Amino acid sequence: MSYYCDVHPLDTLRTYKYVVVLSRYQGKYLLSRHKERTTWETQGGHIEPGETPLQAAKRELFEESGAVRYQIKPVFDYRAGDDDGEANGMVFAAEIEELGPLPQSEMAEVKAWEQLPENLTYPAITPVLWKAWQEKP
Repeated sequence: MSYYCDVHPLDTLRTYKYVVVLSRYQGKYLLSRHKERTTWETQGGHIEPGETPLQAAKRELFEESGAVRYQIKPVFDYRAGDDDGEANGMVFAAEIEELGPLPQSEMAEVKAWEQLPENLTYPAITPVLWKAWQEKP
C-alpha cells in the first residue's frame, strides 16, 4: 500500500477530519506511544462532532501527552491518504511548558526525543509534517 502526505497553507482545505499536534518539550520532539503499538507518534486524532480544530487539538494534546501548560497555534493544513482514500487535517504546533501525569487513555507513555525516531507509527506522514514546520518562515 502506498501512502502520501501533502502540506497546504492554513485554512485552504476548509473541511477537516483530523488534527495533528507537533509538540516540543524542553527543546525536543515530544511523541506518544499507543498501548497497542511499539511505535511513536505525534499527538492528534479525529475532530469530534461540534469541536473546532483548535478544541480537538487541545483535547488530543492533553489526552495523549498530559500537557497542562502550553502555547498552541495552527500552522498549516495537510492531506494524507493511501490506496483506500484520503482525509484533510489541520496541523498545530505546541510548545509545552508543563507535563502532568499521562491521563488514562490509549497512550502508554510519552518521551522527548532529540530527533525523530526510526520507529514511527506514520512514517509517510510524521517526517513530512515536521519538515514542513521546520522550514516554515
